Amino acid sequence: MESTAPPLVSADWLSARLSDPGLVVVDASWYLPAAGRDANAEYRTAHIPGAVRFDIDAIRDRNSDLPHMLPSAVEFAAAMEELGIGPNHHVVVYDGSRTNLSAARVWWTFRVFGHSRVSVLDGGFTAWASATRPVQHGEVRRPRTGYPMCRRIDTLVADRARVERIVAGAEQAQLVDARSAPRFNGEVDEPRPGLQRGHIPGSANLPFDVITNPETGILFPPEALREMFLASGLDPCGQIVASCGSGVSACSVALAIEVIRSGDAAHTGPPVAVYDGSWAEWGKAGKR
Repeated sequence: MESTAPPLVSADWLSARLSDPGLVVVDASWYLPAAGRDANAEYRTAHIPGAVRFDIDAIRDRNSDLPHMLPSAVEFAAAMEELGIGPNHHVVVYDGSRTNLSAARVWWTFRVFGHSRVSVLDGGFTAWASATRPVQHGEVRRPRTGYPMCRRIDTLVADRARVERIVAGAEQAQLVDARSAPRFNGEVDEPRPGLQRGHIPGSANLPFDVITNPETGILFPPEALREMFLASGLDPCGQIVASCGSGVSACSVALAIEVIRSGDAAHTGPPVAVYDGSWAEWGKAGKR
């Protein structure tokens, strides 16, 4: 989809515009249980001033037994009204992971429902706090807004049936898995019980945490990102379907591709789709 906002904004950019009434900051932090971190508690302790909390485990499809699947359009619109986000707001999303672990997921979610004015804060909360910028404690409650009925842009979402067509060769697309190499190669157990080891046949592996600078959490420049994709056997200008463990870190790969494409008019391509169910669905024992 065509965006009306840059995929990334810097902490300096946000600091200069934090009081803009047309801008809403969203804390989208989320962590696997093994990380031992409580994203909601961290938000209450310190967040960017004015930031509202988007919990992907709360704003989800409650009829699915898969983790944090996309909500329906009705559920998304209702959640945005509750958060005080309107359809014309420029939303800036961040997390505290230093790898865009979940900020990109919420960025992608907004785009799926046609909200194109959305950006990720490059470097996340680390970039904000590292310059001793102000933080806020407690919870932020914005006035409720109207959010008209929206529709899901299906080209940004892949389901199991589409991935099966790609695996079978009935549809042409590149598959990329954003999990760590040991998980992709089946060398370690999955963090969720009941899942097989391994990866979707034909997938390339590009771990989501290699696309950000480990010291700063800042995304690498577009040309460096492009070289990473090419080295993994992927054409960032081609049709790509990204997956991971549960559809979260795959969105970091989608964000990186958007950054590559936005940096050079010659680097364009079809919309990147994310397999929402990812390995949580594909890797279920006995259901392959």
